[in-house]
Amino acid sequence: MRDERSWPWVLPEAAAAAAALVLVLALACQFDTTEGVSVPTVTCSSGNEGCSVTNYLREFPDRSQCRAAAVVYPSTEQELVAAVAQAVRNGQKMRVVSKGSHSIPKLVCPGGNGTGLIISTRDYDQNIVVDRAAQTATLDAGVRLKPFVDTVAGYGLAFPHLPYWAGLSISGVLATGAHGSGLWGKGSGVYEYVTAMRLVVPASAAEGYAKVISLVAGQDDELLNAARVSLGVLGVVSTITLQLQPQFKRSITFVQKSDSDLESQILPNAWHNEFGDILWQPALKLAVYRLDNRVSLGTFGRGTNNFTGFQAQSSALIAANRISEEEAEALQSGEQKCVQLAAVHSAMVATAFGYTSNGLLFTGYPIVGYQNSLQTSGPCDDATLPTFVCPWDRRTKSSYYLQTTFSVPLAKVAAFIVDVKSMVALRPSALCGPGLYLGVLMRYVKKSSGAFLGELEDAVDVDFTYYRSLDPKTPRLDEDVMEEIEQMLLFKYKARPHWAKNRNVAFATTPSLYPDLPRFLRAMKQLDPDRLFSNEFTDAVLDVDGAASTLQKFAPFCALDGLCICSEDIHCAPASGYFCRPGLVYKEARVCRKVKSSRR
Repeated sequence: MRDERSWPWVLPEAAAAAAALVLVLALACQFDTTEGVSVPTVTCSSGNEGCSVTNYLREFPDRSQCRAAAVVYPSTEQELVAAVAQAVRNGQKMRVVSKGSHSIPKLVCPGGNGTGLIISTRDYDQNIVVDRAAQTATLDAGVRLKPFVDTVAGYGLAFPHLPYWAGLSISGVLATGAHGSGLWGKGSGVYEYVTAMRLVVPASAAEGYAKVISLVAGQDDELLNAARVSLGVLGVVSTITLQLQPQFKRSITFVQKSDSDLESQILPNAWHNEFGDILWQPALKLAVYRLDNRVSLGTFGRGTNNFTGFQAQSSALIAANRISEEEAEALQSGEQKCVQLAAVHSAMVATAFGYTSNGLLFTGYPIVGYQNSLQTSGPCDDATLPTFVCPWDRRTKSSYYLQTTFSVPLAKVAAFIVDVKSMVALRPSALCGPGLYLGVLMRYVKKSSGAFLGELEDAVDVDFTYYRSLDPKTPRLDEDVMEEIEQMLLFKYKARPHWAKNRNVAFATTPSLYPDLPRFLRAMKQLDPDRLFSNEFTDAVLDVDGAASTLQKFAPFCALDGLCICSEDIHCAPASGYFCRPGLVYKEARVCRKVKSSRR
């Protein structure tokens, strides 16, 4: 038996063979330009049973279903107003869903116990109006990121920061405070570049039950600062106007180093790189630094961001990866995951994570290309060949995972890194599992200039993705380690959860983290006094009428999916040997740990 504290885990022959296989597959993905099949997030029955809505993973954190009475697909503002008016007239709850529905928490589900209305922006994506002189673009709410940046590039303009996944809608990006990476200038929050918005909100009978309001920066700042990050509870966004910049190129080099000095290098990396980030593999004791700055348009290069994880892949390969994970879970073998991690990570680094030098191949650093070609990647969900699909496509034996994503204040991030290193020292294999999902992505987010639910101080966004069991009663291998990290972020570091990711427990302290929450709630009451755009989840995370107390659902197995923080063994899986125990490094944590005995 191997000593769990020993390193490295790599078994030479197995690792070499796995690395060769992954390298071939990664290269195959680099050459393949086929996009995967689109799976609708809204489906309706042919009878009178109404419709259902879900997120892109086809599973909410609580694994519940969401039913609605109907769905509408407006393509014009007039149709959008008519849909809202009809719902207001009927006192019907509403929520908005995008084509891809990429928010993991239960944001898109309308309230009303199946009587609500789903408003989809799938067809509300036709208009991108560019004002070259003012350097602005006005977008329909459903416009997705890649068409946006490519359109403005045709006018010689660019947008500075976007999330890395291009399949998001612009209104979804704003509703959840999504961002890129960088502390320079206005920073990486997309909401910082909003100059105007048009919203459709409930109205009186005399006004036709719905009306359009226009919010302009410098004129309507109180409402605009609420609407910049709104969780969709203020009404339906119709259009968004964003400030642009002249087109530019970027130069990117990925540099891999030991993580021994990561805590002292994470801030200099931000100051020296306008678009820098760090991909940290704690289990491998490695960090990959993105050295990323703008360069002049005359700099040679036509590089592209074809990040492998966001490209359509062979369904057979996706199934093989999931089977391997499930096997390691069944065997309780962290070592098996570590062997696989070493191979996968080496292959990704060798292929520059799918980035290319010329749109086809990676030929070496630096990768230089236009901003619209490098800032976001994908989507992989618009074509028609079922043999090549998104890695999370649930019609195949696909990836199935949880996410824990928090913004850690700059002043505290070094201490957080040291704490995670301490956990790795105690349990070397425990973070090999998250490592298979690229490890810890660390992006920089600047303090917002005014958004009530935006970033409150300069921070590092830390993003963990990790295995989820298909069975809600089956615990994960090394379950306790990710739970301890989650609680450490939540309570010790007072970090703020990403609105579009995370398990339910991540939002347990959210109301206390936002001093401007009362101002946001006043705006919500003004625009939607009957809370027709709110649901149980938004009420809980915003603590409307004390609803925060309903966020945790205490029941057997509730801690396994993050529906509660365990306080009793039954919240874990005692029959499988998992009991509620204190944390290893953060002793105040209460986590589900596999132990030999139930005695405390």
